[in-house]
Amino acid sequence: MPRPHLRLVRQWVEGGNAYKAELYDHAAGEPLSLTPALTAKPVLTAAWWRGLRTALACLSTLHTGRTAVRQAYLDRAMPKHLAFLGGPLPTVPPAWSTAHGDLHWANLVGPELGILDWEGWGTAPAGYDAALLHVYSLGMPETAERVGQELSAFLDGEEGRFAELVVITELLQSAERGDNVELVPVLRRRAKEVWLRMMAEGAPSY
Repeated sequence: MPRPHLRLVRQWVEGGNAYKAELYDHAAGEPLSLTPALTAKPVLTAAWWRGLRTALACLSTLHTGRTAVRQAYLDRAMPKHLAFLGGPLPTVPPAWSTAHGDLHWANLVGPELGILDWEGWGTAPAGYDAALLHVYSLGMPETAERVGQELSAFLDGEEGRFAELVVITELLQSAERGDNVELVPVLRRRAKEVWLRMMAEGAPSY
């Protein structure tokens, strides 16, 4: 897995509060963005993309008791934040796998692939990591198209499209707190595109 090596973990309780500290190797290279959403087109090699596909595929096969996204959250948040779609929300057969959980451009390193910020990893809807990276690329259509092509194995099909709706739900919710407000129009457009496609394909719905 292309991540800094974990060297040391310390946990302690002080003043009634629990603390945990982790010491990692210094990451080689530089983050591809200073923010989760892209502000400039990254220049990435075929080897970088190949490494990312391999990492996501390997990660998805791990078994863990950790959770990145909870079904109860989806049941509560998706109807509320996707109500603007004006119709039934699609569902897919339960398909969950292990994910990084926060795979955006500020957590990816280049020119040699590195993945940072692992504290939130755990189970999530299948395709979640690829969907998150794709959605955070929507402000730069050319890069979004490249992500869609390079990570098509995770994004194509009902499960990948459902994962996009999950991610869009989360970002629309966070926008209500003032995060990435500029993405709201493009998030709503993308949600409509994904939803219409799933409806046309006859995806089961609530």
